[in-house]
Amino acid sequence: MADAETKTKGAIKGGNGKFIFKMTEMDQIEAGTGYSTAMGPVVEGERMQCTLVTKEKGTGSRPHLHPNEQWNYIVKGQMRVKVGDGPEQICGPGTLLYFPANIVHYTIAMPEEDAMFFAVKDMSHGIIGKAADGTMAGGYYGNNDGDSGAKGQ
Repeated sequence: MADAETKTKGAIKGGNGKFIFKMTEMDQIEAGTGYSTAMGPVVEGERMQCTLVTKEKGTGSRPHLHPNEQWNYIVKGQMRVKVGDGPEQICGPGTLLYFPANIVHYTIAMPEEDAMFFAVKDMSHGIIGKAADGTMAGGYYGNNDGDSGAKGQ
């Protein structure tokens, strides 16, 4: 890892003597600017990037996609999850989620408590994707009643 440049602004580059990261003590950055409320520290390697994402209760991502595949492991709280044309499901701690590249998906923390998950993406793209509707109107701030929940709408 020859340089400290990252694909994601605010991310930390692993390697060059940096191999251990206390993610719960690191600065958080927006991990879904324009379509999600996701916040967390991001660490990038040569081929993989990791983040410990927090979504405040009742908030999350609007449908979005990105050119890199992603894995999320839920460590706290429950989330509404939808991947592609599959059904929306409620998922909680101990659940591993897989999002293929360029497949529309979303995750929304249930209203009872904040959700936290460990996410891993390949480095073909940075941590931030794009909203499926083409707008970057903000994250989901709904109340689970079927509204769009987009900030500013």
